[in-house]
Amino acid sequence: MRFLFSLLFIWGGCIYSQEITIKGKVVDFSTRRGIPKTTISIKDKTVGLTDLNGYFNAAINVTDTVILQFSSPGYKEKKLPIHNGTSVIDLREVSLEQDIFQERNEHLISLTEAELSDDEGSTVQTTGLLQATRDLFLTRAAFDFGQAFFRVRGYDSREGKVFLNGISMNKLIDGRPQWNNWGGLNDVFRNQEFANGLQLSPFGFGGLLGTTNNNLRPSFQRPGTRLSMSFANRTYRGRLMASYSSGLQKNGLAYSFSSSRRWGKQGFIEGTLYDAFSFFAGLEYRWDPKNAISLTGVFAKNRRGRSAAITDEVVALGNRKYNPYWGIQDGTIRNARTRNIQEPLVLLNHFYNSEKLTVTSGIGLQTGKRMRSRLNYFNAPNPDATYYRYLPSFYINSTLGADFTNAALAREGFLKNRQLNWSSLYAANSNPNREGKAAYLLSNDVIEDTQWSIATHASLKANSHLTFYFGSQLQLVSSKNYAKISDLLGASFHEDIDPFSSTRNDIEGPLQKTTDAIFGYNFKLFLNKWNTNFQLEYAQKKWSGFLSGRITKHSFERTGIFKNERFPSTSEGSGEKINFLNFSVKSGITYQFTNRHWFRAHAAYITRAPTAFNSYINPRDTNFLAPEISDELITSCDFNYHFRLPNFSGRLTGLFTRFQNTTDINFFFVDAGVGSDFVQEVISNLDKLHIGLELGLSYEVSPQIKLNLAANLAKYVYANNPNVTINFDTAGTVEDLINITGNIDLGQAKLKNLRLPQGPQRALALGIEYRDPDYWWIGATMNYLDHNYASISAITRTESFNLDPETGAPFPDATPENVFRLLEQKPLDTIYLLNLIGGKSWLRNGRYISLFVSINNLFDTQFRTGGYEQSRNGNFGQLQQDNLRNDPSFAPKYWYGFGRTYFLNLAISF
Repeated sequence: MRFLFSLLFIWGGCIYSQEITIKGKVVDFSTRRGIPKTTISIKDKTVGLTDLNGYFNAAINVTDTVILQFSSPGYKEKKLPIHNGTSVIDLREVSLEQDIFQERNEHLISLTEAELSDDEGSTVQTTGLLQATRDLFLTRAAFDFGQAFFRVRGYDSREGKVFLNGISMNKLIDGRPQWNNWGGLNDVFRNQEFANGLQLSPFGFGGLLGTTNNNLRPSFQRPGTRLSMSFANRTYRGRLMASYSSGLQKNGLAYSFSSSRRWGKQGFIEGTLYDAFSFFAGLEYRWDPKNAISLTGVFAKNRRGRSAAITDEVVALGNRKYNPYWGIQDGTIRNARTRNIQEPLVLLNHFYNSEKLTVTSGIGLQTGKRMRSRLNYFNAPNPDATYYRYLPSFYINSTLGADFTNAALAREGFLKNRQLNWSSLYAANSNPNREGKAAYLLSNDVIEDTQWSIATHASLKANSHLTFYFGSQLQLVSSKNYAKISDLLGASFHEDIDPFSSTRNDIEGPLQKTTDAIFGYNFKLFLNKWNTNFQLEYAQKKWSGFLSGRITKHSFERTGIFKNERFPSTSEGSGEKINFLNFSVKSGITYQFTNRHWFRAHAAYITRAPTAFNSYINPRDTNFLAPEISDELITSCDFNYHFRLPNFSGRLTGLFTRFQNTTDINFFFVDAGVGSDFVQEVISNLDKLHIGLELGLSYEVSPQIKLNLAANLAKYVYANNPNVTINFDTAGTVEDLINITGNIDLGQAKLKNLRLPQGPQRALALGIEYRDPDYWWIGATMNYLDHNYASISAITRTESFNLDPETGAPFPDATPENVFRLLEQKPLDTIYLLNLIGGKSWLRNGRYISLFVSINNLFDTQFRTGGYEQSRNGNFGQLQQDNLRNDPSFAPKYWYGFGRTYFLNLAISF
């Protein structure tokens, strides 16, 4: 580090240059209104921003000739050459044309929402990345690679930090941003400040994936009205959006409003309803050139039907669109598994901006619910048509020999009754023998959070070379977690008893519970997080660098509301308060070879607390913590070469990241060498390694034709053999067993060098675009994606897998060769996709009209995007028997990508 800063100071004075002042005004080409917050940069390095009226005054150092870039969300980038020779250059007006190409943001929102599975971190949503940067690789990652669950650098979405007006929006319970909290409000979320990867961000230490701050100030919104309508066949079928911004008025006031409505009876996947609406309101008062205050409110309600991962056998019986979660009730599609999110938020901010000092402060309140519905059954047949006993494979793979007659009957039965039969559920609950007790009921798993956030961020420009940054934020979260009866389906009551252990879930509450009652589990989490960061940036003519440090204090505590009969002493009341104190540091350096070629490198050493989500073994029932929870350690570095020639530009990045001491917790039913039951599996001391190359190239064949290439070549693997422990939900003995032994230790799982399920690890996109001078354009992208893997079962990679449950001895046939063949990790499909996009814009009487069309997967290719191995066959004998024929009963389950889909958007601005 001493060497780094020595170089910064030594090289700074070696090149003669002249400081030039550049001034002028950036305006909209059609309306001639000033464009606020326009970024003025050289080689992607910001040298100035326009004020609220579009004026700018920036000082730059010029050695020969530099290219000045003007960019603002929703506008085409403009480049102007600046020559050495005069001390002040007045550009007067710099006009920017609105860019219809930015309508692809609408397309992106539709795409990323479609990719959410039951695990919200299954994809890294790159919405913020794309809207805030013109980086070619990230654009392709969002639009094209994203169709196959591609994750940028293989990271989970928690590695991207998202801010609204400087206030963090990452959830404390799992570290991930909840994009649905502002879904459908694209118009007012266009003004974003983005730092890719480990780059310096004024709004905090940032994340491995990057940092995005959404500037929601009304004075920075594009003045005027915008109306749009969309049609698609992906997640929703239709969308309407309307927005209005006043701009900054003479009295210092500015205000903005935006709303949207999205709907669809079902998307591309059967039974996946979509029902969402969103509202935004912002008011700002600027009482002098340096000070402003704003009040912002956001409310977005999103209800969506979920889809299931299914086996290859089920796909063969149905199709890739098949979804077992729904059925017809009274002539209407009803999905038993829906996700309903409504978490309104209010932000109050103060902004101070002078020539040298900028301060953004704010307080935020967010409260609301996230609910997931599910169908419960009690001492009654499983209503899921894909239950393994209802499928042909159950009879084909029987230990008594293949029964083809019953297999054929099972196939016929599935084809006739492949969806939920709501009428039969009501009939079962109305059976007189049940005396009003529910055999089936619909419930919601509810997370009800209240979060207070206080934050401040400041930057001080000490001189033309040195800038200091400071930031601090406090988050206080109270989280209620419970299950709630939403529909008894014709029954009178539900007995709140665990069906597998015949024990009461709520000893002190009523046994019989009715609609809207809380049942099953009920607990609270209290989470607090405080962090502060200090950053130093130094820039000279050819060198620049930064150093960032962060201190974080994180604590959480569980308080049980129900006294559970299986855990009478540890389920109710407050558990141990867990505290973590963490330190992190990162740095970066940029060297400019010439005005057209430069090099960047970043490195980070990060320690952080595990999330509450991965700290408790089973927080629904008990305060027990996972064994040996400790700080996670992350080491990461990247090296970047950039070039920008007149017609050819690009970026090549090499990266290395290692995650150490991580924990993962899973829940499933298992038949293993140590027993059969529902278990909580804790994988601890888990290391992961991410290495790879990113490439983005763009070549302008002519002013109308552009070629581009994006590629990702990476390897994401388990870097060690982690430890696996399990806990059984066995009635009466669980608490004593855990109190004595702590857990059941299965030893190490042989995972080292197996691939992580982080989406395609190899990806290639070759694109061509044509822009006509008459304001229409068309583009096509050919995509190749490979080396995608399903999640593996850790328990089958432990020594317990080789043990016969009846004897406790190893299976005679469980040789290393046979075990390897049975558990060999194989990649999912190699994917080839062709996507088409195009659009047209018109300017009529001051009204800007734009049309955008996209067609994804033109040739309707069928492919799997992800999945997981089932862990039920937890021993060698069972898994071997199940795999004797082509359709195992407990084969891996997969999610399937969309086939041919379209998106159409028409918008008018005035």
